[in-house]
Amino acid sequence: MRAFREAVEAGDMDAVEALLAEDVTFTSPVVFKPYAGRAVTAAILRTVAEVFEDFRYVREIGDPAGPDHALVFTARVGDRMLTGCDFLHVGEDGLIDDFTVLVRPLSGAQALAGAMGARFEQIAKEAEARSA
Repeated sequence: MRAFREAVEAGDMDAVEALLAEDVTFTSPVVFKPYAGRAVTAAILRTVAEVFEDFRYVREIGDPAGPDHALVFTARVGDRMLTGCDFLHVGEDGLIDDFTVLVRPLSGAQALAGAMGARFEQIAKEAEARSA
C-alpha cells in the first residue's frame, strides 16, 4: 500500500491515521489481545514511531491493486536490531481494516515490548482523547 508506506516514511502520522478504518483491528507483536478502533491504533502507531530508530521499509509483497499487503521493515530499539512485517488488509472503502505486525528476533520483540509498555499510559490517554 503505497500511500501508507509513504506516510510512514515521511513521519506523517496524521496521514497514517487517515488511512485507518474507524473499526480497524490492530494485532501487536507483543500483546495477546488485538486492539479495536482507529483511535487506539493511531496512538500505538504514533508511539511506535517514537520508539523505533533507524526504521525503514525494505520490501513490499503483494499485488498493489489487491486488498492484502506485506511491508517488511528493519528498525532498532535501543541496542536491539529487529526485522518485522506489517500485514495490511484494505477494505472496499480503501481504508486499512486489519493491521498485524510481526517482529523478530525475540530479543528485539522484548525490547519493543519494554519500550511500548513504559509508554502504555500515554497511549491510553491519547486514544481516549482521540475517541472523544
